[in-house]
Amino acid sequence: MHAASSVSPGLRLAVTGSSGFIGDAAVRSLRLQGHDVRRVRRGRPGTGDTPAWDPSSPDQADPRLEGLDGLIHCAGAGIADRRWTSARKAVLRSSRVDASRNLSAAIARLRRPPAAFVQCAAIGWYGDQGDRWLVESDPKGSGFLADLCADWEHAAAGLDHLGVRRVVLRLGMVIGPGGAVAKMAPLFRRGLGGRLGDGSQWISWIALPDVVEVIRRSVTDPRLTGPVNAVTPEPITNRDFTAALAAAFSRRAWLPAPAPALRCLAGGLAREVLLASQRCRAHALQAVGFQYQSPDLPETLKMAAIDLSRGICPRRGFAERN
Repeated sequence: MHAASSVSPGLRLAVTGSSGFIGDAAVRSLRLQGHDVRRVRRGRPGTGDTPAWDPSSPDQADPRLEGLDGLIHCAGAGIADRRWTSARKAVLRSSRVDASRNLSAAIARLRRPPAAFVQCAAIGWYGDQGDRWLVESDPKGSGFLADLCADWEHAAAGLDHLGVRRVVLRLGMVIGPGGAVAKMAPLFRRGLGGRLGDGSQWISWIALPDVVEVIRRSVTDPRLTGPVNAVTPEPITNRDFTAALAAAFSRRAWLPAPAPALRCLAGGLAREVLLASQRCRAHALQAVGFQYQSPDLPETLKMAAIDLSRGICPRRGFAERN
């Protein structure tokens, strides 16, 4: 955790997708910092202290979301959980675009909407851009994922007219004892990991504790608004990333996965996620003087590997049930 002096005490927050890798970490960490953080359950509003939301309806506005300092929106089906069939693409759109649009419409019904709306999105917005440096003002790329990310970001745009400060976190690969690292760990632990394709594609990444601090800062700092690249200043190639991940498990990354095989097995998911290159700069965070807790990738991966070996693993992926 950051020093206590950097924390704004007494924030009233609520988190959707709170059983997911990021949402759960945000709830736990922000509570440890002394904030009042509620997990928003899925369903119709009822009695008790727990707020609720119905992703399929724009009409269910829970009064327990009134007057929050921030609503943190982490819900959505996992983008890289399985092959992108037509049915899976529909699930991704429904759980991200439709759900975000309905949530913003429900918020609009509140007498006192949250002061800030922090939406966890993705750098998939940029598409595959090779070696080019990418900043928040760059246009959307091409492909299913870029289109999905654009619609996902725009789904809550109606909040801008309500005076709600909306921050869209374009997350890179989040490194911690869960998420992508947990999915890759079984192979790398057995010494069966290796680069994807030729390994030249760029990975923009960020450590899980830094994501939590970016979320808190997004609620408290009025200078942050619109898209924010939530990544470290130093992206890394897939070749170097896999070598560092293998080293974290005291192994070597010697078994590459050829690009044609990946495309055959995973289709669009391989082209737009596994083999895509996004070399992002965190201009918005740097402009407000954000200080990273974990800027060193090998050390961050080593700590994640240790936590996984000890069985310390937050719930994986973005939650589909919250």
